[in-house]
Amino acid sequence: MKQHLWIKLLICYIFSAVFMFILLNTYAANRYKDKLIEDKKSLLYNEAASISDEYMTSFYNEELSLPNLTTQIKTIGTILNARIWIVNNSGFVISDTKPNTESDKPINVLDINPDFLDFTFHNHTVMKDVLSEPMLSVVYKVIYKYQIQGYIVMHSSINGIQRECTHVIDIINICFILFLGFLFLLFSYIYYLTIIPLSKLNKAASEYTKGNYSYVLKMKRQDEYGSLANSISYMAGEINNLDDYQKKFVANISHDFRSPLTSIKGYAEALQDGTIPYEMKDKYLGIILFETERLNKLTTSLLALNSFENHGTILEIVSFDINHIIKKTAESFEGACTQKKITLNLFFSSKETLVDADMGKIQQVLYNLLDNAIKFSHHNSTIKISTVEKGDKVFISVKDSGIGIPKESIKKIWERFYKTDASRGKDKKGTGLGLSITKEIIAAHNENINVISTEGVGTEFIFTLPRTEGFLL
Repeated sequence: MKQHLWIKLLICYIFSAVFMFILLNTYAANRYKDKLIEDKKSLLYNEAASISDEYMTSFYNEELSLPNLTTQIKTIGTILNARIWIVNNSGFVISDTKPNTESDKPINVLDINPDFLDFTFHNHTVMKDVLSEPMLSVVYKVIYKYQIQGYIVMHSSINGIQRECTHVIDIINICFILFLGFLFLLFSYIYYLTIIPLSKLNKAASEYTKGNYSYVLKMKRQDEYGSLANSISYMAGEINNLDDYQKKFVANISHDFRSPLTSIKGYAEALQDGTIPYEMKDKYLGIILFETERLNKLTTSLLALNSFENHGTILEIVSFDINHIIKKTAESFEGACTQKKITLNLFFSSKETLVDADMGKIQQVLYNLLDNAIKFSHHNSTIKISTVEKGDKVFISVKDSGIGIPKESIKKIWERFYKTDASRGKDKKGTGLGLSITKEIIAAHNENINVISTEGVGTEFIFTLPRTEGFLL
């Protein structure tokens, strides 16, 4: 059976409360009672010693009469709430601060308990018909002329001590109950502060485990729980996006492989069964080769991206003239530009601009960007490629005046297989992987690539490379 954390905390709280309550009312109460008794013994003994020093010598010298002695010790007994006996050597009580008015018979302590006067302290003195209740008794020997002349016996009610102890324990219990109330409020606060958010996090984790990544984890907090909730929500969102991406990936790659394969299969079968006239054979073989090249390009791009993600992009950094690479790349697109009557304008801030980068991969970046620019440019338009040196960076720009990118698609163009042209016109056939590869290459150089686009006006891609101060050997 699943046990919730808050139940464990509650059980721990209750157990601790019960344990502390029992401890206070047993061990602590007994310890306090023992201390009260010891303190009372010490007080009574010291008072008995004071009575002996102040009055008994005068009494034995016959300077103080017995009635006057009784009057003095009555005052002390009232202050101490104690019963005081003056006992002679024979064991008879000759002075009593609280005499038993119901009996005129003198009290002989030795008749009641022969060993009573031999012990200084008695924790529980019971003398039927003499003492009305159990007493704590202290026996003090009175020494006069080096002999024991008598005894001072101090009695204090045990019930009084017990009542005092009970009163103090009651106060402690009240304070303890108030403390328990405070602890309960603290427990409730901790429950609100920790258990509730933990439950929410657990619920969210459970939902995400089931694959319900659309579950919304609501937790508006500015502490570690809030940070954790945001991280989990972000992770769920990323997993959800990845899940959507995987579905789109399968759909897109299936489409991009199926289309050329269907064309290849159809034309190959037509050539085989003689449906296509002999004089048209070269044309359809050309189509088959074109579609085969598309498949080869798609496979190569997928392998490149997979290599980037699994092993990172391995760079061969060299110093080279980026202007020269731009010129060579532009030359490879002369045929495509001629078909659409597109003019390529190259603008360089200096005759030679040296950068530190992987020359082959940067040429691939330029090829991808220029290929996109030509695809999405109108006929009779212009594409501008420029380099600008700023500080230790070189800014390379590829700008077209084509159809532009919709605002809602700007952030998605770096995704694999993403195409803004949903219709996939014949002049825009591509794998949808070029910009993904481009971004991976630039990121591997620890540089940035940005896009500025206005729909219907054109698009500009700008990326940076580290500038080299020096000369090519």
